[in-house]
Amino acid sequence: MLVVAGAVADHVSLNEYAVTPGLAQPVAPLITVPAARAHRIDGHVLLTDVYLARVTALGYLFDAIRGAQFLPAVTVLGPQTPPAQLTAQSFLEMAQSQASAKAAALTRLGEHVAARDAGVVVFTVVPGSPAAPLLHVGQLVTAVDGGAVTGACGFSQALARHDAGSTVRLTVERTTVSRRAVLVPGRTVVEPVRLGRWPRSVPRPPATPACPGTGNPERGFLGVEAQTQVDYTYPVPISIRTTSIGGPSAGLAWTLGIIDALSNGRLTGGRTVAATGTIDAGGAVGPVGGVREKTIAVERAGATVFFVPAGQRGTAEATATPGLRVYAVRSLTQVLTDLRRLGGSVPNLRSPGS
Repeated sequence: MLVVAGAVADHVSLNEYAVTPGLAQPVAPLITVPAARAHRIDGHVLLTDVYLARVTALGYLFDAIRGAQFLPAVTVLGPQTPPAQLTAQSFLEMAQSQASAKAAALTRLGEHVAARDAGVVVFTVVPGSPAAPLLHVGQLVTAVDGGAVTGACGFSQALARHDAGSTVRLTVERTTVSRRAVLVPGRTVVEPVRLGRWPRSVPRPPATPACPGTGNPERGFLGVEAQTQVDYTYPVPISIRTTSIGGPSAGLAWTLGIIDALSNGRLTGGRTVAATGTIDAGGAVGPVGGVREKTIAVERAGATVFFVPAGQRGTAEATATPGLRVYAVRSLTQVLTDLRRLGGSVPNLRSPGS
């Protein structure tokens, strides 16, 4: 009877997620740049992650004993994301962070990185919505009724011209997101979809002056959260290899690792430096989750310096021992300035093309 009860409890998922310290690992072995431009790396830049798992009735006690942080499912998923889409979203965010990191690093090194809006990428599909049978996380929508859409605003405006019950034709690239955080292109199809009415359970879209013509709940409902898909053209080929690591929080670490590989390999001054934070193509650093658990992970890995997003320093310092120096940063420029003060060899800022 105890065995049966345990088996049942192990399959009963609670409405919470457990967050525990993950791994902290050097980024250099995961980044490949052209051999003619590569340098021997002195020191380490570490990325760090957390383990995130849905809590079961059986596992709750075990998670509590090992000091896991418990988060309500809505905190992890948001109001609309079903648990089944979380993994694909996580790998999509990792792919996006790598793209932005390459752009930020190369721009900082004086290279010109071209960018263009190339449609919208599906981030969430509302279960039971008109989109649910047709669209999946990571797919690209490039046109509505034959008219090209280059970004999220244009996509919303195109849909807002249609009432509930009308049919629209979506041009969809059946892209998939691999567990290596790679967007794998698929065939392009045209999918007719009949729009529904806005369900009461789904928040109405706000009307914003930046995107006129949207925000009317009387218009048809598709049931997706979509983001502008930005395609970059890099003057230097760079590949980043990951396996089963998701989320956007490694963006800052990727950026530092790329700069280190392409400059002189002495960016950290021989130190073991860890970093967490999102990055955009302009070098702005954004907040992340799991800072407490990441602080534990980087200390276990031997880091002596930890860069965290501004506003999250207190969490890291409350967890860190005196041997770990925590720096709060808002931008790539600020991180590089701090590294120079710590004895790192930071390349001078150059204008693109110089």
